[in-house]
Amino acid sequence: MSIIEQLSALKKEIPSGVKLVLVSKFQSEETIMEAYNAGHRIFAENYPQEFEKKVKSLPEDIEWHFIGHLQSNKIKMVVPYASLIHSVDSEKLLYEIDDYCQKNGLKTKVLLEIHVAKEETKHGFTMDEAEELLEKLRKEPLKCVTLCGIMGMATLTDDNIEIQREFTLLYSFYSRMKQRHLQWPEFKELSMGMSEDYKYAVRLGSTILRIGTKVFGKREKL
Repeated sequence: MSIIEQLSALKKEIPSGVKLVLVSKFQSEETIMEAYNAGHRIFAENYPQEFEKKVKSLPEDIEWHFIGHLQSNKIKMVVPYASLIHSVDSEKLLYEIDDYCQKNGLKTKVLLEIHVAKEETKHGFTMDEAEELLEKLRKEPLKCVTLCGIMGMATLTDDNIEIQREFTLLYSFYSRMKQRHLQWPEFKELSMGMSEDYKYAVRLGSTILRIGTKVFGKREKL
């Protein structure tokens, strides 16, 4: 199936309340434009340099998300352009983003990345760490950063029971924090689910899917 056919089929599967973010890392601009010309406008990148380059060369009406690990020295490549940063994985990074925004007259939206997967290589807060941080932010709000919810990745495994267990944990934590922090009406996004496991994610409460391979095919570095 072509990119257009895959995209059309996928959108028919996804409930209207779930946002589809196409992950375009390592994809050429021509490939991205195929999806764009089919009417899709929300794309995500993992690497700051690639992100910044594509933002500046592709149509201005694209809504760009950043989903990769973000180092402090790369904030300037991402924050000015990202509609939503999914991958804030430490308290230090969160405050550095807020500081950068204050100094540059910017505002941005972020998700806290929660680590539930078994792979130690994945980044993110434990649920206890995130809960503690949210309580701190309730008392001392950020100046320029809006916290919009959480993001998480399931373990890369063929064990569907484990995937569903991890997604259930994420949804439970998200729901509990959303209820506890009603003072943040923007706290309404749960970013979970990729090409391999999006069907479980949708069923278990995801509001944002991050899908690349299913639409674009296997990625190869540019």
